[in-house]
Amino acid sequence: MKFSPNAHEVCDASAIGLSALCLAHCLLLPVLAALLPVFGAWAQAEWVHLLFACIALPLAGAALWRAHLLRPLPLPLVALAGLGLTGLVAGAFGFPTHAWETPVTVVGSLLLASAHVWNWRRRPHADCETP
Repeated sequence: MKFSPNAHEVCDASAIGLSALCLAHCLLLPVLAALLPVFGAWAQAEWVHLLFACIALPLAGAALWRAHLLRPLPLPLVALAGLGLTGLVAGAFGFPTHAWETPVTVVGSLLLASAHVWNWRRRPHADCETP
């Protein structure tokens, strides 16, 4: 089964955007929480972490599966994506401890975003030569 390159591009771009949003949430919202107490409740809400993880898992899986159907993924790319998703899920559940939640999530987000960028760069690109 073939997927259009447009759908593949949208999946990868969405996954990269979601990883960036997750990273911004982990790094920027705690700073905003210190400045604006209104953001504090949202930044620390456990449901936000679980929501991001629940969105990231199927979106990343779909993007990588579509890419695999077009051209098999190398094992290191699959491992990078798997480690990233594991970090996101572990962070969402506060594993191994609550103190490690942010670092584990940030590392997972960066690994997953790296996997998506690597996957994006693997696609054949049209030459950008000017006439």
